[in-house]
Amino acid sequence: MSRIGKVPVPIPSGVKVAVSGQIVNVEGKVGKLSFNCRQELTVKVEGDKVVVTRKDDSRLAKSLHGLTRTLIANMIEGCLKGYSRSLEVYGVGYGVQAAGKKFTLNVGFSHPVVFDIPASLTVEVQTPQARGENEPAKFTVKGPDKQAVGEFAARLHKVRKPEPYKGKGVRYVGEYVRRKVGKAFAGTAGAGA
Repeated sequence: MSRIGKVPVPIPSGVKVAVSGQIVNVEGKVGKLSFNCRQELTVKVEGDKVVVTRKDDSRLAKSLHGLTRTLIANMIEGCLKGYSRSLEVYGVGYGVQAAGKKFTLNVGFSHPVVFDIPASLTVEVQTPQARGENEPAKFTVKGPDKQAVGEFAARLHKVRKPEPYKGKGVRYVGEYVRRKVGKAFAGTAGAGA
């Protein structure tokens, strides 16, 4: 038995879970999510808990048991509280802008990089423009779907990863950037002797 899979998922107040066949629907104050469960597993709502069981002890069913339970737990958590990922943009003249369902990154290219914000997500800009080395532009990606939030944040991070010399680029809040020392010019030792 999977140690994670056999633990029932509690349903907090303010969240509705409905199971129809293999489709699990979760609805809360932050949003609605749905998940199509594999045929090897059975999902049931028993009182105020969601129970995931497997139909047999095949290798595939065992491997999906804990995963499915965790995905359903993440859906419930996301619909209740939501998920967020905060990022910072370092670099002189670098900045961000959110307008409607478009998100624009200005990170030193000859053109701004424009993204379409996925339907279930929102992007909040706290500081639109970076000022110097110590004051980055800041923004947060928010939404009920943990995977969608992480994936969109990763796509934004990938546009310009932080470089090791000045640290310019897009980074997650709290991300450590290993810095390198630039080339040091040797003085006049040995020149023209």
